[in-house]
Amino acid sequence: MSDNSQVVRDIGKWEWSEMWKKEDWWAIWLGFAILIAGMFVYFPHSGDMKVKLEQAEAEYSQAANRTDAFKTIAWYKLSDAKAKVQAKNIDVGKWLSSVTKKTHKWSSNPADAFFMSKEKADAKKAKAQAKYDTAKAKTAGLFATALAAEQAAEAAGFKNQALNEAARGAIQDWRNAKFIEGKAKKKVKSAKPYNQIFKLLGLGVFFAVFFGIGMKAMGNSFTQFLKAFTFIFAIAVLSWMFASQATMKHYGVGYAAWAIFFGMLISNTVGTPKWVFPAIQTEFYIKTGLVLLGAKILFEKIITIGTAGIFVAWVVTPIVWLVTFWFGQKVIKMKSKRLNAVICSDMSVCGVSAAIAAASACKAKKEHLTLAVGLSLVFTSIMMIAMPAVIHGFFPADKVEILGGAWMGGTIDATGAVAAAGAFLGEKALNVAATIKMIQNVLIGVMAFFVAIYFTTRVEAAETGHKVGLMEIWYRFPKFVLGFIAASVIFSMIYSSYNAEVSGLGYSMIDKGSIKGMSDLFRGWFFILSFVSIGLATNFRELKEHFSGGKPLILYVFGQSFNLCLTLIMAYIVFYLIFPELTATI
Repeated sequence: MSDNSQVVRDIGKWEWSEMWKKEDWWAIWLGFAILIAGMFVYFPHSGDMKVKLEQAEAEYSQAANRTDAFKTIAWYKLSDAKAKVQAKNIDVGKWLSSVTKKTHKWSSNPADAFFMSKEKADAKKAKAQAKYDTAKAKTAGLFATALAAEQAAEAAGFKNQALNEAARGAIQDWRNAKFIEGKAKKKVKSAKPYNQIFKLLGLGVFFAVFFGIGMKAMGNSFTQFLKAFTFIFAIAVLSWMFASQATMKHYGVGYAAWAIFFGMLISNTVGTPKWVFPAIQTEFYIKTGLVLLGAKILFEKIITIGTAGIFVAWVVTPIVWLVTFWFGQKVIKMKSKRLNAVICSDMSVCGVSAAIAAASACKAKKEHLTLAVGLSLVFTSIMMIAMPAVIHGFFPADKVEILGGAWMGGTIDATGAVAAAGAFLGEKALNVAATIKMIQNVLIGVMAFFVAIYFTTRVEAAETGHKVGLMEIWYRFPKFVLGFIAASVIFSMIYSSYNAEVSGLGYSMIDKGSIKGMSDLFRGWFFILSFVSIGLATNFRELKEHFSGGKPLILYVFGQSFNLCLTLIMAYIVFYLIFPELTATI
């Protein structure tokens, strides 16, 4: 037997065993187990959703399409009617939402995060009802104004530009008020008695077994993992509790910050107990979550924003990454190229998810990842509060939602923070910001691929003096990215096939079905388990060496400042100079 054929046989044998014994592959198997479960739960109900959508079309579509001058009231009513058709609202979907729910919002009594009596719920509902009634009355008044403006434009045959613009503005005011009314209505509906304690205990047991199966297959002790996981899950629940406090939610201090804080507090005071370490599996948890995130990236939805959104996300992001990496190496002379790459990925692509992928691709130290994540969380909290205020204060009124939403979507790191900041500006800004961020998330896999190639062929080749072959690049490539890409492709195809049957069926079955009603319910939990693990595995003394001279902070500030400027310029050019017709239809 030749040496070459033996190498081929060894490589093939190694790959097959890797698929059952390596973390990246188990992240794919577990992630797809949840995605497939979501298909079994929701897909059999597509017929019912199809009937409801067809009923909405029959009621509103003719009036909705009577003009191309602007989106009419009937158009929005049709859109709202379709949006209410959601697969996750079936009984099993409501049950899944209930048993996977995090802690509830609370103000002064932490017990409200877990339990609320009927008396207290009734008092909360009465207070929420008063605000809802006020918002509803305001919406009704603005609707009357919008209807009159639209009728005036219609009387002129939609030929009068001034009347058309007046109608468009009045309708948008009504929509923004309705958006606020919708949020108030949700608070009324959520004001009911609950007891989350036993559900959280059951969820903790499920997660322990779920990840424990993978740990056992990878050669670890199932029993030791289960015992250690109780500690990790308890810190995760505590973090959710603090993040759900009203003031913390208002200022954007989210679960990630609390999870890392509590983990670091323990690791740097009493020290992380040794028996907990079997469950400190930072990458295992978040890689599984990232596979679920892939299903959320739907190509047909990306097309709705069109080339303009792709320019903002796919042109700006690699430029920012390359310029910031160059700045780190050539200007401030970062000691570690790996730390530089992780910070660049975190800041330019999409925060923690990209940082994890980059760290895996370049084999960065856990301290590098912790430092990058910490910087991201601090700046994300600041930006999600500051950017809406800046946009409201300095942007022209007609550019607040589109330009402001695109700017925030391309620069704020975390997807959740993007949505929260977009909501400050209105419904349209929320949709634009979230879509831009979703388009940008596609680059997680692309970025990880090129980082893996660069570090294996250039950096490590220079460090070791050995030439790196193609198989080594394959070995080092973070395999969970394949799951991320596969989930995106598969669900994009299913989404398009549903929409080919009836317009809006993809949204109902995928967006508001298997994703919102299954994968999203679990993804947040997997992320917080990862953040707790980061905190428990981090020691300030280890971080001190990497933060010397403040270079990581300088790098992040430079990169984010460059990102803010370039994204704003690109967003203005593509949305208002190159594709103004697209902007008018959003």
